[in-house]
Amino acid sequence: MATEAKYSIVREVGRGSYGVVYEAIVNQTRSKVAVKRMHCNVPENVELALQEFWALQSIQRQHENVIQLEECILQNGQVFQPISHRYRKSDSHLLLIETCLKGRRCMDPKSACFLWFVMEFCDGGNMNEYLLSRSPDAQLNNSFMRQLSSAVAFLHRNQIVHRDLKSDNILISHRRGSPIVKVADFGLSKVCQGKGNVNQHRFSSACGSNFYMAPEVWEGHYTAKADIFALGIIFWAMVERITFRDGDTEKELLGTYICQGKELIPLGEALLENPNMKLQIPLKNKKSMPADLCKLLHDMLAFNPKERLDAFQLEVRIRQISYGKKRQRSVS
Repeated sequence: MATEAKYSIVREVGRGSYGVVYEAIVNQTRSKVAVKRMHCNVPENVELALQEFWALQSIQRQHENVIQLEECILQNGQVFQPISHRYRKSDSHLLLIETCLKGRRCMDPKSACFLWFVMEFCDGGNMNEYLLSRSPDAQLNNSFMRQLSSAVAFLHRNQIVHRDLKSDNILISHRRGSPIVKVADFGLSKVCQGKGNVNQHRFSSACGSNFYMAPEVWEGHYTAKADIFALGIIFWAMVERITFRDGDTEKELLGTYICQGKELIPLGEALLENPNMKLQIPLKNKKSMPADLCKLLHDMLAFNPKERLDAFQLEVRIRQISYGKKRQRSVS
């Protein structure tokens, strides 16, 4: 007798180069989940899928602002096999790595090979769409900056470097009334080995989205502080609603850049060409940004990583800025 399917797909909610995301229902509880399917037919896809799994399963405790992985399922043809969160070296993973990373199809060449990620469902879409559909709100911006700083500090404490932070990779949940941000999409992340300071680990493969990449990422020699540069781009664009239009998708995206004629140059690339360039923060209206936030953004976007804040310093500094805080009424 066939067992009833655990999940039912409701609709497609997103599609990218490496996978498709669906809204789904847990049949037993009728609760909503998000299901991300990644096709493991080429080595690059397999590596991205495994990076995401290793990053999410390596977190010992959950953080409110990091997307929660419910389970991961390996599909070979019509066979679906759940993979334990406590995976070390299971046969299913060894099969996946040995067959797919060597460029061969899994099992029967005609059969499908996928990794399915079942994650918590976020009903507010991504942060980019969420903010651009609303009027600017300093208190909401402050809340998002605090939540994101806390999330990245949590990841770095757990030796995880995201490497692709951008507003499209941050989701919004309304489960508790106020919007909660969730850092997602860990396909380009790295889990650093050992328990030392995450900022001591060096990376050489340039990856991420151009408009959020730190200068040193363009060179191919960087640390976890590249995540802080990306956050700086997000924070600056969020506060001043600076956007650009993506050349491939034509979507309007939050992000800062340098104009050279009609050409938009990513800030990190421009700083690499001219390390002494002075950033014009704020860009639009001086009244829109208090001095302490302006100084914070300069410290997040410093050309020299040694002069840039790390995630733990940022977590403290972000709570001290005056921007977006409710003013206390004086009692007469």
